[in-house]
Amino acid sequence: MSAALKHTMSLPDFLAWEERQEHRWEFDGFAPVAMTGGTNEHEGIGTRLRTLLDVALMGKPCKVRGPTMKIEAAGRIRYPDAFVTCAPIPRGATIAPEPIVVFEVLSPSTSRTDRIAKLGEYFATPSIQRYVILEQDSAAATVFVRGEHAWSVQVLTGADVLTLPEIGVDLPLPGIYAGIELAPPEMDEA
Repeated sequence: MSAALKHTMSLPDFLAWEERQEHRWEFDGFAPVAMTGGTNEHEGIGTRLRTLLDVALMGKPCKVRGPTMKIEAAGRIRYPDAFVTCAPIPRGATIAPEPIVVFEVLSPSTSRTDRIAKLGEYFATPSIQRYVILEQDSAAATVFVRGEHAWSVQVLTGADVLTLPEIGVDLPLPGIYAGIELAPPEMDEA
C-alpha cells in the first residue's frame, strides 16, 4: 500500500511563484488557488464601493485598495474586492500592510470561502477590525466587528447605513448598489 504525499507550498515560495504568473492567485496556506472572473454585478458593486470609499477618505491618511493588491491574513494571501489600510504602503509593494476593514462581494463559487475560511483568517489578523460581506443579488451586507474573543455580527438591508467608525466613514447601502441590476425579490408562496 502506498500513500501519496501532498507537497505544501510555503508563503515565501508562493510569493516567488506568483510573481511569475500571468493571472492572480490566492494562497490558502498550502497551495495556490486560481482567481476566477466575476459577473457584471460583482464588478459594479466592487467598483462603486471603492469609488465611494476613495471619495470619503480623500485628505485622510487611510487608503482604499483592491482587488488587484493583496493582503496577508493568517499566513494566507488574499485579494479582497476592497480593503482599507491606514499604514503607509511602500513604493512598489504588492502586499498592503495592516488592513483595517476588508470587503468581499459574494459569488456562488466563493461564498463558502468568504463566509468560513476568510472569516477565520481575518479574525486571526489583529489589524482587521471589520469584515464586510456584500451580497451580489440583493442590497444586503453581513458585517463582522472584532470583539475580544469573537466577531459580533450585524445584517444590513434596504436603506441601512454601513457605519465604519474605524475609518470615520458611513456609507448608505443604496449608494453601494446604485446602478446595479439586482435579482427580483423572491415571492412568498401562499
